[in-house]
Amino acid sequence: MLRAAYSLALREIMRFLRQKNRVIGALATPVLFWFLLGSGVGNSLVAAGTRDRLDYLSYFFPGIILMIILFTAIFSTVSIIEDRKEGFLQGVLVAPSGWAAILFGKLMGGTILAVLQALTVVLVAPYADHHPDLRVILYLVAVMGVLAVGLTALGFLLAWPMDSTQGFHAVINLLFVPLWLLSGALFPPGGSAEWVRILMRFNPLSYAHNALQGLLATKPGMPLPADLSQDFSIVIAVTLVLVMACAFQVSRRS
Repeated sequence: MLRAAYSLALREIMRFLRQKNRVIGALATPVLFWFLLGSGVGNSLVAAGTRDRLDYLSYFFPGIILMIILFTAIFSTVSIIEDRKEGFLQGVLVAPSGWAAILFGKLMGGTILAVLQALTVVLVAPYADHHPDLRVILYLVAVMGVLAVGLTALGFLLAWPMDSTQGFHAVINLLFVPLWLLSGALFPPGGSAEWVRILMRFNPLSYAHNALQGLLATKPGMPLPADLSQDFSIVIAVTLVLVMACAFQVSRRS
C-alpha cells in the first residue's frame, strides 16, 4: 500500500512540474498579490487599541503563506475528478489496497507540493522584515506540513463525491475564500465587528495563521511564542478528524 501511495504521490508531483504555467502561476501570483496589496496599504493600518501603525507588508506575509498552502493543497485534489472521468480512479480502486493508496497518495502529494511552494516563498521573508533561523524554519515546516495534510483532506472530502470540476471550483470559492479571509490573514481581529471575531475564533485556519505569524515574528535568540503549542494542537486535532473522515468516506462501497 505504501509503495502504491508513493507512486500516486509522485504522479501528482510530476503532473504539477510538467505544467510550467501552473508552476509559475502558483509561485508568482501570491508573491505579486502580497507585494501589490502590502505596498498599497503600506502603514495605513492602525493596531486595535493603540495608535501604532502596522507595516502591512510584514503583517500580510504569514497570510500569503497560508494562502499558498490552502490553494495548493485544495487544488491538488481536483485530479480526483479528472482521474474518475479518465477511468484511472476505477483502475486503482480494484486493487487490494486501492482506496487506501488513493487516499494516502493524494494526501502525500498535495502536502509535499504545498510545503515546497510555501518554503520557496519563505525565502523572501527578509523583505517582509522576518528573519527566521533554522529552529524557526523547522517549526514552520512542521506547522505547514500538518496544515497541508488537513487542507488536502478537506479538498479530498469535497472532490470525492463530485463529477464536475466546475462545481468543485464553485464550492472552493464559496467555502475556502471566506475561511482564508476570516483567519486573520488580511486584517487583525482586534478591530473587527463582534460577529466577525466570533467566526474567527471558531475558524481552524485562525489558529494556523496565529502559529505562522508567531513563528515568523520570532527573531534569532528569542523564545518561541507562548501560545504555539495550543495553536498547533488545534491544527493537529482538526487534521486528524479530517483524515479519519476521508478514510471513512473513501472506504465505503458505492
